[in-house]
Amino acid sequence: MSQGLKKSSWRKIGHPCWKISMHSVKHSPSTSISCTQSMPHVERVSLLTSCDSEHGYSESGGSRTLHDVHISAKLMEDFLELARDNTNKDLETCGVLGAYHRKGTFYVTTLIIPKQESTSSSCQAVNEEEIFAIQNEHSLFPVGWIHTHPSQSCFMSSIDLHTQYSYQVMVPEAFAIVMAPTDTTRSYGVFRLSDPTGMITLRECQETGFHPHKEPSNGSPIYESCGNVYINPNLRFEIFDLR
Repeated sequence: MSQGLKKSSWRKIGHPCWKISMHSVKHSPSTSISCTQSMPHVERVSLLTSCDSEHGYSESGGSRTLHDVHISAKLMEDFLELARDNTNKDLETCGVLGAYHRKGTFYVTTLIIPKQESTSSSCQAVNEEEIFAIQNEHSLFPVGWIHTHPSQSCFMSSIDLHTQYSYQVMVPEAFAIVMAPTDTTRSYGVFRLSDPTGMITLRECQETGFHPHKEPSNGSPIYESCGNVYINPNLRFEIFDLR
């Protein structure tokens, strides 16, 4: 078990034996490695909650009704492993989550790790047309993103909030996963902008870089923990590492 998810969270969904096959995928405009995971159809779907629920931000409550999203815990672990080299260098790593929609539920089936430029506190995807090509070919919704805070705590920075806005304005269910392996109190978080308060705040903000956001006058948080994202141990997923 990687340090990205605490064992207490893992016990909710059991500890199945993973079978992973690696194969090369020829994909225009680049060749990528795809990891296809087949999981046994056992155990139950469980709400993905932060490993320290009292340390963080409010659970989504005032926001609009959202469709459920299912994701594999193994996808999160694999991302953390693929980010290890950058993490050891105190550099952030980011990835894009692609999902298909069926009968009112989004299923995250694809992790795309794009070419990127990173610092210890930011990460910017480049050659984004490669991301769009994979999303279009597989008919995927851009349902969220995942990134590391290699030496920081688990929270959403002002830059993260603006990135999240760009996803959530397209897909209301879009969410952000922050993996913070050095945060001993909260090693990961699943966040979204509150709606309408957070969405309005970010839509009206014209600043760039790191900057403070004014506290909303209605007392609502700008962002919140997700209450509609579930761990599904039976999901099959692919990883496209384009770096």
